[in-house]
Amino acid sequence: MTPAVPTAAPDAASLLAAVRRQRWWALRVLVLPIHILVFALIAFFLVRLIPGDPARAIAGPDATPETYEAVRAQLGLDGSIWTQLGHYVSGLVRFDPGTSITNGRPVFDELMARLPGTVELAVVSFVILVLASLLLSLVVVLAPRSLDARIVSGYSQAAGAVPDFVVGVIGILLFYATLQVVPAPNGRTRPGLQEPDPITHFPLLDSVLAGRFAVTSSILSHYLLPIVVLVVSLAPLLLKQLLGALGPAAEDRATLFRIATGTPRRKVVVSIYRRALPPTIAVFGTIFGTLLGGTVIIEQLFGLGGLGTYAVTAVAGLDFTALQGTLVLVAAISMIVFLLSDVTTMLLDPRRRPGVRGSGS
Repeated sequence: MTPAVPTAAPDAASLLAAVRRQRWWALRVLVLPIHILVFALIAFFLVRLIPGDPARAIAGPDATPETYEAVRAQLGLDGSIWTQLGHYVSGLVRFDPGTSITNGRPVFDELMARLPGTVELAVVSFVILVLASLLLSLVVVLAPRSLDARIVSGYSQAAGAVPDFVVGVIGILLFYATLQVVPAPNGRTRPGLQEPDPITHFPLLDSVLAGRFAVTSSILSHYLLPIVVLVVSLAPLLLKQLLGALGPAAEDRATLFRIATGTPRRKVVVSIYRRALPPTIAVFGTIFGTLLGGTVIIEQLFGLGGLGTYAVTAVAGLDFTALQGTLVLVAAISMIVFLLSDVTTMLLDPRRRPGVRGSGS
């Protein structure tokens, strides 16, 4: 009887090869905390460039030196800049950005209370932005020489030309002050209508889950103009990238072959979009980060509360801790979304992975 040959354990070379095959996404995940930390350090020093002394503002101009120093110690501003930096970084590692200077509440709790409303508006706007860009690009694909296609192409060239807050001001003047077809920009619901108790902490979703459809309708009416402002401002950015990818895909040999062989038009269009979307998805993370930043500004303009109001209040009150926490949170969310879009792109098109691009034809 032949003795059984024991199975050899994986050697170091095979394990190393397996690690190398996954490094295209693993390295991105590993460096994400480093990127967030670098931004947090930049935010720490930038915030301290804001003119003014929060301790002096709280203590008052007539406070004695002893009182002033006591207030500085209470606010955590009594040590050197490097001591403050050390406390700040150690707090971030524990997900504790500190205590608000103006109201004495934990900044983490304040951010978590306001974040869902901001994210909700940003996500709804992003979904509509993507759908609108796809529909507009379809006009160019189906009738590239038509007047509508030229208008869409011209609109895409306006990417970044007009800031979202300018479009917001124009929208308020036109649709509220002049035409009066949208509610007053003073919150998520009309006066006297109270939002339901938090379930998921997303206001629109909570109103649906609670069966408060009058609140749902009011929130949607107050969201309408901010969403339109964000979509109109940012659609050219996404549309320009999408049209730039659709052009080569429409003229590709694979497309011409399908047309020559009588493939139905619907299948040809699907094929064009399937090849054009991977490079466009890579831009989604950047677009969402821009959209999130625009949402914070638009929230303040339309009185929606959220992170926008919190950030503006922090600047006005010289609340370094609150402002730092807001900046780091928004940056972290943007970086995470960009990472997900980057990884998704490389999953859809492995040629975009490091070391693989252009390796074959």
